[in-house]
Amino acid sequence: MSVKIDELNWRILQKLQSNARESFANIGRAIGLTAPAVGERVKKMEDLGVIKGYHAEVSHSLTGHQLQAIVTLRAFMGKLKPFLALVHTFDEVVNCYRITGNENIVMEVVLKDQFHLERFIDKLIQYGETRTNIVLSQVISNAPILKVKSDL
Repeated sequence: MSVKIDELNWRILQKLQSNARESFANIGRAIGLTAPAVGERVKKMEDLGVIKGYHAEVSHSLTGHQLQAIVTLRAFMGKLKPFLALVHTFDEVVNCYRITGNENIVMEVVLKDQFHLERFIDKLIQYGETRTNIVLSQVISNAPILKVKSDL
């Protein structure tokens, strides 16, 4: 289901995506609304599920996770559903997607070191074939979602 988002709400979303702690007063000054009007719009977008939450961006390396990897899983016959029930318990997984194609699952994981990665993969191999790519650097992180242009 798609929700109609007007131009002012897009401007509010743009501000919140760049700084979720920005005050409603500052957002209002930037887009020409009062703080209460911004607050009402934000509350409505929260209620509709457009705004799903607010998060702190944490440095993986400064919290002891020196290794970041993308791990794909091609599940063995009958092992996908048990894996989906279990993946939520893996502390290493920061994002997980069920996908189409040859693999079933793509996971972004953070780990202490290569030995931690080896132990993590050992947990996965009973569910299917894995493929691992070590992340060298992050090119884009949490890019804002922009208004879809309908000029097609």
